[in-house]
Amino acid sequence: MCGGFADCAGPGTGEAGFQGPSLRPPGVLGAHQCGPLPGDLTALRSLPSPLLRPRIPASGCGRAGGCRGAWGGGGRGGRKGRGAPQTPAGRKEPTESLGTVRLPILPAMWGLLLAVTAFAPSVGLGLGAPSASVLGLTPGSTLAPHSSIAQPSTKANETSEQHVRLRVIKKKKIVVKKRKKLRQPGPLVTARPLVTTHPAKTPTLPEKQEPGCPPLGLESLRVSDSQLEASSSQSFGLGPHRGRLNIQSGLEDGDLYDGAWCAEQQDNEPWLQVDARSPARFSGIVTQGRNSVWRYDWVTSFKVQFSNDSQSWWMSRNSSGMDMVFPANSDAETPVLNLLPEPQVARFIRLLPQTWFQGGAPCLRAEILACPVSDPNDLFPEAHTLGSSDSLDFRHHNYKAMRKLMKEVNEQCPNITRIYSIGKSHQGLKLYVMEMSDHPGEHELGEPEVRYVAGMHGNEALGRELLLLLMQFLCREFLRGDPRVTRLLTETRIHLLPSMNPDGYETAYHKALSWQGSELVGWAEGRWTHQGIDLNHNFADLNTQLWYAEDDGLVPHTVPNHHLPLPTYYTLPNATVAPETWAVIKWMKRIPFVLSANLHGGELVVSYPFDMTRTPWAARELTPTPDDAVFRWLSTVYAGTNRAMQDTDRRPCHSQDFSLHGNVINGADWHTVPGSMNDFSYLHTNCFEVTVELSCDKFPHEKELPQEWENNKDALLTYLEQVRMGITGVVRDKDTELGIADAVIAVEGINHDVTTAWGGDYWRLLTPGDYVVTASAEGYHTAKQHCRVTFEEGPVPCNFLLTKTPKQRLLELLAAGAKLPPDLRRKLEWLRGQK
Repeated sequence: MCGGFADCAGPGTGEAGFQGPSLRPPGVLGAHQCGPLPGDLTALRSLPSPLLRPRIPASGCGRAGGCRGAWGGGGRGGRKGRGAPQTPAGRKEPTESLGTVRLPILPAMWGLLLAVTAFAPSVGLGLGAPSASVLGLTPGSTLAPHSSIAQPSTKANETSEQHVRLRVIKKKKIVVKKRKKLRQPGPLVTARPLVTTHPAKTPTLPEKQEPGCPPLGLESLRVSDSQLEASSSQSFGLGPHRGRLNIQSGLEDGDLYDGAWCAEQQDNEPWLQVDARSPARFSGIVTQGRNSVWRYDWVTSFKVQFSNDSQSWWMSRNSSGMDMVFPANSDAETPVLNLLPEPQVARFIRLLPQTWFQGGAPCLRAEILACPVSDPNDLFPEAHTLGSSDSLDFRHHNYKAMRKLMKEVNEQCPNITRIYSIGKSHQGLKLYVMEMSDHPGEHELGEPEVRYVAGMHGNEALGRELLLLLMQFLCREFLRGDPRVTRLLTETRIHLLPSMNPDGYETAYHKALSWQGSELVGWAEGRWTHQGIDLNHNFADLNTQLWYAEDDGLVPHTVPNHHLPLPTYYTLPNATVAPETWAVIKWMKRIPFVLSANLHGGELVVSYPFDMTRTPWAARELTPTPDDAVFRWLSTVYAGTNRAMQDTDRRPCHSQDFSLHGNVINGADWHTVPGSMNDFSYLHTNCFEVTVELSCDKFPHEKELPQEWENNKDALLTYLEQVRMGITGVVRDKDTELGIADAVIAVEGINHDVTTAWGGDYWRLLTPGDYVVTASAEGYHTAKQHCRVTFEEGPVPCNFLLTKTPKQRLLELLAAGAKLPPDLRRKLEWLRGQK
């Protein structure tokens, strides 16, 4: 112990190279206790008068700002403390502050002040060393053994409120040098390098830097597991390969998919190393704590090292030549960005945790910001470049920019595009849709309607940008005469909704605006609407009423197996239904959609209905639809043509390896989602819809957008073409040859029907095979025929002519006042005789 000052422990290094004890914040544990009082400090104590020496605690704490109650500036970020000398009347004697060592000054003792000042460089007190609060450490932080915290306060943390005054008398002229008072900032998100104070000099603030380099690719999986190493790991599930920003843990801690890299408890010098595989210019680091529902682990400060050979390392230093200590996290999920004081060119980078949450372990998730550098000697293999041959607008678009881009596409291709709005968000932003067809604005008989919806979760921005890129691509290729695009636009009516949740996107976008990436957005910010509603749980639960009716044997004779009505509770004025949800529901009813995909982010998998488990309260359970074969086909088509999903060398994003099952999964077998748009679309309309998880990174950096476009371009086009799979036709009245609206198309063996549009046309998605199809309508006799679906491209025509029933014909003629034909007159007389 330290003679009553137990907060002082561990070796440290002062600015002048002096090896002395370093300070720990109150409650911090360490492997080393206070050492002997350094000789230079003993010399200060030997000064003949207390007025000539600083107040140094008897414990031997050799640094200012850490020992409780020892002297002013200790333990609370440099604020005036209880250690100031008192006059007999109890009034504090005037003092001056040099760094954080406080010296009592008498009006006639200015020369003695200069004498004491001369000792400072040789003493190596680490003047300006921060207290626990300066480093952003709570009393519950743990300091790593052998770590030294000799850095002064930073703008991103709690800063000192005192002023540094130095009186210098020169030719009887007093010059006062005063440090500008630092204001306490808001919540820490972007941490700048720490402010440094050199002995006998004013503080030096580093120049403002901008993170011009993109992510190296830990989150997006461009950095492979083999490029990550660590000093130690608690388990395989907490290995270095798990130290990726925003990685999510499994349901249970201790499995193979935990939520961070965690060093062993007994590791005195933990580190996480990233190999860029070629020289790179490192400019910053983004860190998070451990993702877990059971544990609280995060690093509160760290140092950074660099190397070109993984053997010889150099440290990131501040302007005074001292090792830089970067403030890290104060919770497990909020990302914190630290920019290096000077970018460093190297191949390897190491993060060395110095302190962490008390009772926890050194655990972190990280992303490294790095720019590639040229290799004139070709010593390293050429890195894969992110790019696309398509000349498109590869950047993130906020609401204003998105609207401008859609207008430009419309002006470039006015004959095949139309922009319309389906409603407004809670904040009043319009939900714009781009329609693309050879006859925009009208439903052509026999032409199927397809939609893509993106941005249901506002922070999942990749789908939004992919749809904006898709509309540019379709417009450009149509003008060029590309046969694939031309056929797609002439035989299909395509609707693109880039942003279903524009309010949530604006929240995420403004967080990422400073450097065009998602690393500061986190995993959930912007996910919900402005009202706090998750739109993917906000649609009516039609599954429950269908399953109850099936259990009672009421389907399909009493309760239909399609177009289930909205529950009464859902339509009440006080029902919690977002305006964005209502807008999409009305859109679904207005247009006879056949096929859809809901674009999400954060994983690499395609999930299909049902999304809700049939067993109540089951977290996950295989719950297929009657059209399971069709949904698995659709999902496999997208996954099989997505480059990232087909990369056999890629690792899982988070806690499940979907590649073992072809990168497709039943939604309920993944995790139950009551009120999903996929299930609602299937049970309330004719539309078959799947969810596409596009990327591990929800909000990729702008420089990654060209590669993401290449990963998904062919899949987006191929999926649209699947609307031609199955059968199609028109149900007409045999007498008038007019189309019959709302006729029911039933396929034998599949307990889910579809209906015709207002012109009598229909589309029924089916996998190849032989089917018995029945068409029925109120007032008509049922018609049945055999239809064969082949593997050849294009839907199989399957048309129907329905004959009215005598009763229906009779009712129509009586209503029109027309003369009855003989057969109906005899039928009417027979009916009257029966009565």
